[in-house]
Amino acid sequence: MLRKLLRKTPLAWLQLTRNKVRFIVALSGIAFADILMFVQMGFEGALYDSAMKPYRELIQADLAIASTQFQTLISTPNFQRDRLYQTLAHPQVKSVSPLYISVAGQWRNPETRQNRAILIWGVDAGNPSVRLPDPAQQIPQIQQLDRVLFDRAGRPEYGDVANMFMQKGELEAQLNNKLVQVSGLFEVGSSFAADGNIITSDATFLRLFPDRRSDRIEMGLIHLKEGADVQQVKRELASLLSDDMRVLTTEEWAGVEKSYWETGTSIGFIFGLGVAMGFIVGIVIVYQILYSDVSDHLAEYATLKAMGYSDRFLLSILFQEAILLACLGFLPSFLLSVGLYQVTYTATMLPIKMTVERATSVFVMTVIMCVTSGAIAMRKLQTADPADIF
Repeated sequence: MLRKLLRKTPLAWLQLTRNKVRFIVALSGIAFADILMFVQMGFEGALYDSAMKPYRELIQADLAIASTQFQTLISTPNFQRDRLYQTLAHPQVKSVSPLYISVAGQWRNPETRQNRAILIWGVDAGNPSVRLPDPAQQIPQIQQLDRVLFDRAGRPEYGDVANMFMQKGELEAQLNNKLVQVSGLFEVGSSFAADGNIITSDATFLRLFPDRRSDRIEMGLIHLKEGADVQQVKRELASLLSDDMRVLTTEEWAGVEKSYWETGTSIGFIFGLGVAMGFIVGIVIVYQILYSDVSDHLAEYATLKAMGYSDRFLLSILFQEAILLACLGFLPSFLLSVGLYQVTYTATMLPIKMTVERATSVFVMTVIMCVTSGAIAMRKLQTADPADIF
């Protein structure tokens, strides 16, 4: 593709590469602007993906209810458990399961003895409603008191729990200053809200938080009968419950979580501003390159005008230069960003990765950035009057 582009734009290519140093500086500047956009978009995507991951990969239910004040898992208002049991009056509801959630867990690293906050999920041991790698073995384990499942994809500051568990088959640890047994592993990963996760039974959860009332839960999970229309049941349950409760699918709850981080905090704005700054920096860099190129070759452009070439032809050369700069500057930025994503994932355990959608978005923005710069530099080219120069 690049070879075809170069064959179609030989004059523009010669113009760009005549001054090798300026050409390399231009590509470096575009690559820098693209990397800035890639990094900001990558962090933003990791924020949203990690925030929505528990809903998509951990919670297993057709519908879920929570307070209308619910915004995010890190600050979840609780409600009366009886409200969940009200939904059993609907003929299409098969079963329900209460869910306790707390970010106030304190996990003690078995190696360093340092405490670190961790997100704890208390599930109904008889109907856990969570996705586990080995439910046949792990569910009976957490039905026993003081047994927990540990998130192997959590931050390394919690200790090398996964390896120690694999070697011993069971691991004793301290959670909220109480002894617990790690009886299994699962994988969700860290997020901006929590560095790791613990799953345990509702009975163990209440032992870990003795001040909590058993009849107050953070979320209620609803399983429907086979063949039930999820959206119809959702509307009917919303009518059955009072206005202080909200009924959504797990994917819709994931959207609520994303909306909180996107609009309810400054983080989304900061990342968006970073992308905008990268775009503006790219426009300035490309404009300076194209403007300098036009200024250095103003006599040649004027000569072409005197020979009968139209402004349209000369402007096409300028836009060809802009497109070439966009394509050639994007390639190194893409490769470097893939490497930066891997380094970031290793350091933070956040789910940051290159996607086709993100690569396409940055490439399109790069083209727009360069074409916009060409349009601004075009004003200098239009002043190339043979009568004035000669």
